[in-house]
Amino acid sequence: MASQDWFDKDFYKVLGVSKDVSDADLKKTYRKLARKHHPDSNPGDAKAEATFKEISEAYSVLSDPGQREEYDQIRAMGSGARFTAGGQGAGGFEDVFSMFGQGGAGRGNARFQTTEDFEDIFSMFNQQPGGGFGSGRFGQPTGGFRGYGGPTRGADVTARTTLDFVTAAKGETITLQSEDGKPFKVKIPAGVADGQKIRLRGRGRPSPDGGETGDIVVQVAVRKHPVFERDGLNLRLTVPVTFVEATLGATIEVPTLDGDSVRLRVAPGTPSGRILRVKGRGIKTTKGAGDLLAEVHVAVPAHLDDAAKEALEKFHELEPKENPRADLMAKARG
Repeated sequence: MASQDWFDKDFYKVLGVSKDVSDADLKKTYRKLARKHHPDSNPGDAKAEATFKEISEAYSVLSDPGQREEYDQIRAMGSGARFTAGGQGAGGFEDVFSMFGQGGAGRGNARFQTTEDFEDIFSMFNQQPGGGFGSGRFGQPTGGFRGYGGPTRGADVTARTTLDFVTAAKGETITLQSEDGKPFKVKIPAGVADGQKIRLRGRGRPSPDGGETGDIVVQVAVRKHPVFERDGLNLRLTVPVTFVEATLGATIEVPTLDGDSVRLRVAPGTPSGRILRVKGRGIKTTKGAGDLLAEVHVAVPAHLDDAAKEALEKFHELEPKENPRADLMAKARG
């Protein structure tokens, strides 16, 4: 950010803090806002990304004691001023002098009585009284204003990995290669989801000018499981039962992701689609555990011998004469 933009940007307002905010409160506020507006938490949200950049820029300046002092001094000069390094007359240094009651030709109420006074104000903007450029903190030796939002942050390094369903659910430490070919270890947290990103702070590329090191960002893909499907922290699976089990009731065994099984009671008259819940046997994370949701599916036999067909026909003669589609037809007719 060019230092001349500091006139227009109220970093205290951006972060919602007072001008006498302490360093600890400033950091606490920034972290809260950064978590809320971080692009990883708001994928595809351009407004959130722009807000995140604004609060990062504001914190970069206000968290540095030297920059914060300079920023406060610049803001105190007045929001209407503009500077043109190397400018002449009313468009250049006359604007600087007029801010302090000194006209370019000596008019106004002069506040600077010595050569040192003039050198001080010129040095703030890296402009020497004779027209040359010095080495002030607001500019570069070649002249003009330098973008001064703090040291440059190092670049992030990206990596990708595909995990099997069980590894993603239970977590594991694995070794990957970054985009520049360097191996690194990453701890996969239990319950990582397909498409989730894992950010390793400070493990990316170093800053070119002593700033914060970038991160390693790992993009995770998770393979499908032949039995289980994730639903948040819950695990879903379909459990086939026979017509007799569904009609008369039964106790059945259902597999779990841990490799063992649990016994579930199928109540008499259970229809297809009914959910049998097992508490705490879903995905387990530091935030809690989900449930195992077994959806009953009544399996219809594809092949029947003559004896079975005869038995079913006798059952049909004895079963209650209820039309299971009666309500459906009535609703369709309105």
